[in-house]
Amino acid sequence: MKSGPYVSSYYQATLHPTPARPRLTGALECDVCVVGGGIAGCSAALHLQERGYRVVLLEEHRIGWGASGRSGAQVIAGVAAGQAKLKQLIGAADARRVWDLSVEGVALMRELIARHGIDCDWVDGHMQVAVKPRHDVELREELQMLRGDLNYPSVRYLPREEVRSILSTRRYLSALYDANGGHLHPLNYTLGLAKAAENAGARIFEDSRALSFNEGTSIQVHTADARVSCRHLVLCGNTRLGDVAPTLKSRIMSVGTYIVATEPLGERLIANNAAVSDLNWILDYFRHTPDGRLLFGGRVNYSGLSSFDAPAATRKRMMAVFPQLKDVKLDYAWGGELDITLNRAPNFGRLGPDVYFLQGFSGHGMALTGIAGKLVAEAVAGTAERFDVFARIPHRAFPGGAALRRPALVLAMLYYRLRDLL
Repeated sequence: MKSGPYVSSYYQATLHPTPARPRLTGALECDVCVVGGGIAGCSAALHLQERGYRVVLLEEHRIGWGASGRSGAQVIAGVAAGQAKLKQLIGAADARRVWDLSVEGVALMRELIARHGIDCDWVDGHMQVAVKPRHDVELREELQMLRGDLNYPSVRYLPREEVRSILSTRRYLSALYDANGGHLHPLNYTLGLAKAAENAGARIFEDSRALSFNEGTSIQVHTADARVSCRHLVLCGNTRLGDVAPTLKSRIMSVGTYIVATEPLGERLIANNAAVSDLNWILDYFRHTPDGRLLFGGRVNYSGLSSFDAPAATRKRMMAVFPQLKDVKLDYAWGGELDITLNRAPNFGRLGPDVYFLQGFSGHGMALTGIAGKLVAEAVAGTAERFDVFARIPHRAFPGGAALRRPALVLAMLYYRLRDLL
């Protein structure tokens, strides 16, 4: 996500005070340069530094400024494409490996929080809820796959009566509850990862946008005021990389998304305090904050335009779920951009023998970004088997070229929006 017209973020209002890091000037040498200060970049810096590499991380704005510090922060296993799609793309064996690594990603997040004492309001529990009868069928099939094919025992099916005893709404027919999932304060988590990386010895520079790089005897990464010479380069900037890596630019597209947070409520609308998301293509997701607010997201903008009233549109979606909130004030409303791939699978790989990239998390990155940083650190160190499972996922450029690919995406999304209504 990037800055949009609505940036009064609840996360910004409740972040742990963090001094600004310096802007890089002059010339600097290191073993690995990481570009991008989100969860993936900070995790890569931490794991590389722990392996003994000298790491420099360059962030265009502030640590956690993008999607990592703005998201709905629902922590779930798997990838946005889903297991069935992954099987089609890379076969059953590799699809299972991707699933297992995503589960490891959730465990890694919990382990990093505990090991580094990251204060980020972790809460156990995630619910996926059915709006329509066909969603209930999908949940039952998902349960069978998770428990049977994937040996994932932490999930259970909740019938309508139990869902309504947990959620103060009559909108949903059933749910899958995953005790292994959860939610947290994403900006404070990202800041905690950055601090852990620095404590391990990594050097982090803010206000230091990478503009280009070139390969030779060593890799040279250029900013407006500096040059970093390194042996390895890890690109974690997603859509913000722009022309730094033109071949990557065509494989991802930015999508606007929006979140609101209410004033503190007098009662909980989610009795078990889980994070909740539905099964619509343009999904709604919501959860409580530690101070009793409801955080609600779901509006998505594929057009790239910002002319509509996003807070009002998101509030309208919230009213459809919780009509009892019609008189409740919104204290925060913010937006930003996440990166999606055409097949909704993550896009990891190499641009050269020593140039790695992580992108395309497609709105499913809270846990996956952290394990991605660990996997790229393994690959830099010479053990790339796990990284290469993801690198084998095929990706195509969005159709239509620079001028037409966004209008083509908008037209394609009309089909899914209509399907949500059926």
